[in-house]
Amino acid sequence: MTKSANESQSEAEKRGPLSAEKQRMLAQDSGEAAWRLWGPYLSERQWGTVREDYSEDGNAWDYFSHDQARSRAYRWGEDGIAGLCDEKQRLCLSLGLWNEQDPILKERLFGLTNGEGNHGEDVKELYYYLDATPSHSYLKMLYKYPQQAFPYAALIEENRKRGRDRPEFELFDTGLFNDNRYFDVFIEYAKAGVDDILMLITAYNRSADAAPLHVLPQIWFRNTWSWGYDATRPALSATETGGIMIQHADLGSYHCYFDGDPDLLFCDNETNLQHLYNQKTAGYFKDAFHEYIIHGNHHTVNPQRNGTKAAGHFSFSVPGPRQDGSATAPE
Repeated sequence: MTKSANESQSEAEKRGPLSAEKQRMLAQDSGEAAWRLWGPYLSERQWGTVREDYSEDGNAWDYFSHDQARSRAYRWGEDGIAGLCDEKQRLCLSLGLWNEQDPILKERLFGLTNGEGNHGEDVKELYYYLDATPSHSYLKMLYKYPQQAFPYAALIEENRKRGRDRPEFELFDTGLFNDNRYFDVFIEYAKAGVDDILMLITAYNRSADAAPLHVLPQIWFRNTWSWGYDATRPALSATETGGIMIQHADLGSYHCYFDGDPDLLFCDNETNLQHLYNQKTAGYFKDAFHEYIIHGNHHTVNPQRNGTKAAGHFSFSVPGPRQDGSATAPE
């Protein structure tokens, strides 16, 4: 049984015009527009996985730890909080945070290795993916960031003590969220076009008192040059108008712009051999923003304002809720 052309046209008229998202997906499927070129393809955790295990014994957890991740360049992938990247993960975007209490810059999710957790490997963070469209034209995530020092050691030690018959010791069990001393950090991506992407970060202070928060939207290239995959090294450089020029042999040229007037920080997505292996090497390494923000080591970022990793550094004192109960948030 087949329907006549008139009947098909009548049904189409009843459905009405196609939604914007349906039009995007049809353009994607036909090859007219690559709406999925950029999407949420960035890993939540690259460290401690078989993807980054080049060891002789195959022990991925010991070979590449969370503590090494901020200073050691990955080979096969990247990671970050609320990350976005192109389909081949050449150029990446994600979020860095600091509450002026943490011992490290919060750039990636923390978790327990298979041997540390009493029920095996387990991420110890609070985050939620709230919304997404099939074309990745809109994405939304919530990350709950404590205002006190993140209890890395306590999470490891307590879970190691517990047997399999006991429940896991979670981040919420540490008391870190008592008195609502945390930020709700919402990260949204919206596309005006295939290559026109907006990243919006909104942080709400849920505690009664004002609290400091450093926000670092980051952009960087996956390191393909150190392994011999790319003959041409990509480049990020500051522009005279306060933005970042992006140049990649395959992706082409892009521009990154920031609202406000943040400090632009630059380094290279390269391993810090001095920090990890006590091998003296000149340069501006992957952990430069951590050193700059946490320890005030300004010599770790490139004064020439170029490299393969960059960030805009915003610093806020975020007030607590108003007396009427409504929330306040910097954007």
